[in-house]
Amino acid sequence: MAAKKRMFTVLVLTLVSLAVSGCSVTFQMRHKSDVDRIDSLGNEIEALNARLASLQEQKENELSELDKAKQLLEEKLKQEIDDKSVRLEMAQKGLAIVFLTEVLFDSGKTDIKSEAFSALDKIAVVLKENVEDRNIGIEGHTDNEPIKHSKWKSNWELSTSRATSVLHYLVDTKGINPKRVAAIGYGEYRPVASNDTVAGKKQNRRVEIVILPKNMEKIQADMDKITQRKQQIERQLKRYKK
Repeated sequence: MAAKKRMFTVLVLTLVSLAVSGCSVTFQMRHKSDVDRIDSLGNEIEALNARLASLQEQKENELSELDKAKQLLEEKLKQEIDDKSVRLEMAQKGLAIVFLTEVLFDSGKTDIKSEAFSALDKIAVVLKENVEDRNIGIEGHTDNEPIKHSKWKSNWELSTSRATSVLHYLVDTKGINPKRVAAIGYGEYRPVASNDTVAGKKQNRRVEIVILPKNMEKIQADMDKITQRKQQIERQLKRYKK
């Protein structure tokens, strides 16, 4: 009887030992799998950081080129800027050369005033010689006053026609490559000031010649995707550390 008890005890201990051993092996396998996964995620983070740094450098180089163009234009357009008929703005969309409409056109008209040719000629030189690999957008804008005494159906038509007039001058007269240029009219729908005041309406009546950043939208989109992926990985790593 005692022998049977000893055998039973030995059997139980053996089974317990095997169970514990099996749990240990399973734990070790899981632990190794977790370590491998953490290493893999860490390597991915490093690769993403390297790519992000490269894109940031490209972005800074592009902004630097636009800043150089801005400095050149500030020199060439000093008189016009001092007179407040032209201003330069570095915006998300690019480097904008902003003309008050009255500088370029008479009220309700789309023929460029002869006195505006000098400023446009200076701009054309920079567009041809210093930012020759950048595309150019020409935007027409108005205030919110409805069309009353001209042939235009609405401010859309008027703003578009004015932008197109500037485009034709730069392309047909100054030799800008037509493949680089596009014109668009926004009417009264992109104001930069309140239309409740005379001064605000004056600011809203404008034409913008925009030197567009090279590949900036794609660079920023890629940077945003990388940032999102990094955030996903960081959340995963936090779960492993708990």
